[in-house]
Amino acid sequence: MDRATFERELGEILGLAYGYAVRLNSGDHEAAEDLLQEASISAFRGRDSFTVGTNFKAWFFKILTNAFYRRAGKKEVQTVSIDADPEPYLYLQAREVGIAGADDPAEILFNKIDTAEVKQALDNLPSEFREVSALYFTGEMSYEEISDTLNIPVGTVRSRLHRARKLLQVALWDLAVSRGIVEAVSYA
Repeated sequence: MDRATFERELGEILGLAYGYAVRLNSGDHEAAEDLLQEASISAFRGRDSFTVGTNFKAWFFKILTNAFYRRAGKKEVQTVSIDADPEPYLYLQAREVGIAGADDPAEILFNKIDTAEVKQALDNLPSEFREVSALYFTGEMSYEEISDTLNIPVGTVRSRLHRARKLLQVALWDLAVSRGIVEAVSYA
C-alpha cells in the first residue's frame, strides 16, 4: 500500500480510532493520543502487510488494540458477577419507580443523564467488556470486525457485549439514584 492510500484510509477512520483509544485508556485523552500515534506509526511501517481489498478499519484497530496491550502489559482478566441482576434491569427499575413512558421508561431516564456520565460508566467497565463496547459503540464495528480485531470468537463478542449492556444498566441506574433523578427501589 502506498503512502497516499494509507493516509487516506487512516484519515477516514481516525475519529473512530481516537474514540476507541480513549475508551481503552478509561477516558485519558493524553494517553489515547499517545496510543493512537504509536499505532499509526506501527501501521505505517507495516502497511505492506495489509492485504488490499480487505477491511482496513479492522486491520488498524487490531494494531491499535495490540499497541494498547503492549503498553499495559498482559492484562489480568477481571471477573464480575452479573447473574443476580434481571435481564432488563434498567427497564424494570424505571417501571418500578413509576417512570412511565409511551414505550420505554428507560429512555426517559437516559434523557436525564449527561452524555459525559454515560461515557464515564463505559470507562468504568472491566477491560474485556470495555474493549468490546468501545469497538461496537464508538468504533461502529460489526461483531465480525470486533472478532477479527480482538482475535476472539464472534460468540465471545456477543456474550461480552451482552454482559457489558447489563453492567451499564446497573451502573446507570445507580447513577440516577445517586443524582436524585429517581428514588431507590425498596423491596422490604
